[in-house]
Amino acid sequence: MKIGSIVIIVIIFCISGNSYSQNINDFQTDESVLYSMNKQVGQFVRRFNMEEDEYGKFLRKDDKRYHNNALRSKIMPSMFDKSNPRTSGNLQAYFIDDITNPKNPVFLNFLDKNWYAEVSASFIADGQEVSLILYLRIQPENLGSKWVISNVYYSYFPHLFPKADTLEKAKYFLHPQSHELDFMNLHKALDDPAHIEYYASNSYSPDYLTLFFYQMKTGKLKFKEINTVKFHFLQIKNWYFELSYFNRNDNNSGWLISNLIYIEDGKKGDLIKSFGLCN
Repeated sequence: MKIGSIVIIVIIFCISGNSYSQNINDFQTDESVLYSMNKQVGQFVRRFNMEEDEYGKFLRKDDKRYHNNALRSKIMPSMFDKSNPRTSGNLQAYFIDDITNPKNPVFLNFLDKNWYAEVSASFIADGQEVSLILYLRIQPENLGSKWVISNVYYSYFPHLFPKADTLEKAKYFLHPQSHELDFMNLHKALDDPAHIEYYASNSYSPDYLTLFFYQMKTGKLKFKEINTVKFHFLQIKNWYFELSYFNRNDNNSGWLISNLIYIEDGKKGDLIKSFGLCN
């Protein structure tokens, strides 16, 4: 065989070898990402509680690693979105210390009502695509549980019920002696549907969820597709965190904590209302 041919064969072998090695490394990297990422919300919860190892294997209760707070404190930083300054630094450290305190450790409970799903979806209304946000929560059902729609946000609904100041609302009322006239003056309210809610009691508030169901039943709204999903967790005393999905080609991917707030339990009701959630 000529020397030139041997050189060519050696070069081809080296290129092939490097390519093969690169493919192996890529596979190992992809496999590492696959194992480390929280591929499902349930997996996030199990790893948060240290009920599943880094390879996705469920831990038995007699396993020394099960609910091991020392291990939890080590893996918890990887459960946060590392590119987000709102979930890092001292705040993250305080949170991890709180939930892994050996004297009073905190674990997530799937059946706890104090967590919500937020689903952003597209619908068709009058031939136009519109965006709605559906809020869901877990509800016990017989021997198990199920997700139920607890609230909805659709920008069109608030326009149906604009807020009026006290002086404006004061113009619309039924005289206290209306009953003596067989409520003949009721036509003032019924002939003016734009302000009809002003004749309701002071405690009245519009039920957007019922409006949503009505528009779906009458065909005024038609579902198209789900766009994004995230979760709000309020189970932990004095803490709130948001869970979002990140599609990255590194170990910091999958379901990760994307927002973290220290908030006293007594103020969580205001936070729930600000998110449009139902308690």
